Amino acid sequence: MFRPPPCDADPLDTATAFTRLAALPEGAERDRFRQEVIAAWLPMAERISLRYRRCGESPADLRQVAALALVHAVDRFDPGLGFAFESFAIPTINGELKRHVRDHVWSLHIPRKDQELRAAVRAARTRLEQRDAGASVTPAELAAETGLSEEEVRRGLHADGVHHTLSLDHPVSGAEELPLSDTLGLADRALELVVDRQSLKPLLDALSERERYVLYWRFFGNLTQKQIGARLGVSQMQISRILSRTCARLRQQLLAAA
Repeated sequence: MFRPPPCDADPLDTATAFTRLAALPEGAERDRFRQEVIAAWLPMAERISLRYRRCGESPADLRQVAALALVHAVDRFDPGLGFAFESFAIPTINGELKRHVRDHVWSLHIPRKDQELRAAVRAARTRLEQRDAGASVTPAELAAETGLSEEEVRRGLHADGVHHTLSLDHPVSGAEELPLSDTLGLADRALELVVDRQSLKPLLDALSERERYVLYWRFFGNLTQKQIGARLGVSQMQISRILSRTCARLRQQLLAAA
């Protein structure tokens, strides 16, 4: 079985394996050898995934992303280019892991530019705080350190903190400690009906008196169709037809006006 060479081994061992892989025709033999090559380099992919273990993603998912990136690297590597497989595979695996973290781990999605600004500002702030023994760092100092404008620094600072969200049970300091959920407003479902009510009002005004009475008694008076029929001196079947016809017409008029 193929094994990747140790760091001090002749790199031609690796080149030979990929040359053989490229020369094999499609079939069972090539598939078996391809699997051997992937399995031999899998520990390297797993070691790279460990660098991202503090990002908030599960180690199993990171290993899976790294392994898939390794498969792509093995399939795309051209031994004829004359460089070592590692120099191609490592950037490929790192790139896939970074994309995965950017697209799946952040609690809130923010533009890639803001993510890059966040990374640059955080790195600069760490350097400055270490240099000045933990002193508070101003946006102007961060701008000078990074070469960014102060507006870009502020964007990077605002992007910080969205990597993880707070639990609704997280206590909020104040006059008395309350869970975050108790400080949030609730959606008023009645507000969603305001536009519909205003659109429906002129359509209701245009109905005949009998149609308005039937709708009012049925939906606001909670009367049955039989009770409404008794008040108007008609059968329950006639009330049913009035309701169906009127509601269908109102629905069509509302959709046409939307």
